[in-house]
Amino acid sequence: MDIYCRSSGRRKGLQEHASIKPESDFMADGWRVFKIMAEFVSGFEMMSEAAPAVSVFGSTRVSAGSPEYMLAEKLGRLLATEGFSVITGGGPGVMEAANKGAQNAGGESIGFHIQLPNQQQPNHYIDHDKLVTFQYFFVRKVMFIKYAQAFIALPGGFGTLDEVMEAITIIYTGKSERFPVILLGKSYWEGLYRWIEDTMQKERGYISPGALDFIFLEDSAEDVIAVINRFYNESVS
Repeated sequence: MDIYCRSSGRRKGLQEHASIKPESDFMADGWRVFKIMAEFVSGFEMMSEAAPAVSVFGSTRVSAGSPEYMLAEKLGRLLATEGFSVITGGGPGVMEAANKGAQNAGGESIGFHIQLPNQQQPNHYIDHDKLVTFQYFFVRKVMFIKYAQAFIALPGGFGTLDEVMEAITIIYTGKSERFPVILLGKSYWEGLYRWIEDTMQKERGYISPGALDFIFLEDSAEDVIAVINRFYNESVS
């Protein structure tokens, strides 16, 4: 049962709901806390010896041989060559390609898999001891962010957008140390970025001036590597 699932009492009428005792919900939520703790412990333990990592996101619907797949595979390979572990959501499409590139280059290929109703299976390019399967999305999100030296998002859907916005929000609000968020594929991401910059920031003033300097739009895997290296070289100097 997911933490977001509503209690049975909330589906009843108001009058009936008022007479329901909450013990059953309390017990279920209490046991759920231990399951959440176990997921954190499993993730922390597995990542304790991992190299500095980069989290890569993108659509599950990208097919092998497509330009996006080949770009993600090349990206995984270059990241591994630079000494980074590659973390993905462990699924097909862009995630599979990035894991494949990292593994074929001899780097660490990590998968943070999520249990979904459609029973999406982990891809075959995750190192045998580097797969963690999560039930709770928010635990998985913490793991993506905690160990990431950068977030890289290729074109994707709601899941990709959710991860990107989560990272931007926690960096912007100072809840995380700064790291680069790289949107790979300018033609796909530029409309979103321009809306954030022009409407949210400049027109409405909802975002502080200069607050987007950790977000980058790029088109090549080589440029992604250059952005990451430049970001941390400038931070040190």
